[in-house]
Amino acid sequence: MKKYLSLATLLVATVLVVFSQFGCASPHNTNTAVSTPTTAPTPDKAAIEAELTKIENDWPRIIKERDVATVRRIEADDAVFVYPDGSLGDKAQDVKDMEAGSLSADSWEVLDVKVNVLDNDSAVVNGRNIVKGGKYKMPDGKVQDISGEYRWVDTFVRRNGQWQVVAGAATPVQKGAAATPTPKASPSPGASPAMKPIPSPKITPVPKAAPAKMEPVKPVPVPTKTKTP
Repeated sequence: MKKYLSLATLLVATVLVVFSQFGCASPHNTNTAVSTPTTAPTPDKAAIEAELTKIENDWPRIIKERDVATVRRIEADDAVFVYPDGSLGDKAQDVKDMEAGSLSADSWEVLDVKVNVLDNDSAVVNGRNIVKGGKYKMPDGKVQDISGEYRWVDTFVRRNGQWQVVAGAATPVQKGAAATPTPKASPSPGASPAMKPIPSPKITPVPKAAPAKMEPVKPVPVPTKTKTP
């Protein structure tokens, strides 16, 4: 009896060990993680427009005060510029000109600034400049008159929380440019030729009446004078 009881106890213990190893094992996780695309933050257009407009409107002060530090901050190291004469420039050239005081003007107006926000970290800005008494001292010492009106466009990107110009171009506005020719009016269709008047029918001549026969006139007898006694 004890022998059978021992066997039964051993069998129960074996079952418990097997159950503990397999029955209590964590079930296989069949769920697969589904990655959801992250949506880009909606740009605060009003704030971006205000900040970039402020940067552009600050250029007259930067030039007057030769503020090299601001130029270094707002122009990207890899920026590319097209100057009004068609030559290419970069940040190094702008910094050099600013340090030397090569650029000066009696008046430098910034007008019609328009900001086109592309996304949270990029935008394109365009506008006009009217420069009076503008001078640019070239490397050879010659002074070039840069007075006039210009249109420009700048491309900005935000890097590490700082807006920087990565590309820019300016072109002079030509005065007295020929106006766009006014398209000629289409020729009006010719008037229909006037209809010739229908000739009036000729009046049939009235036949002449036959001449009436005249009766012979009888001679009137002339009375003879009587002789006086």
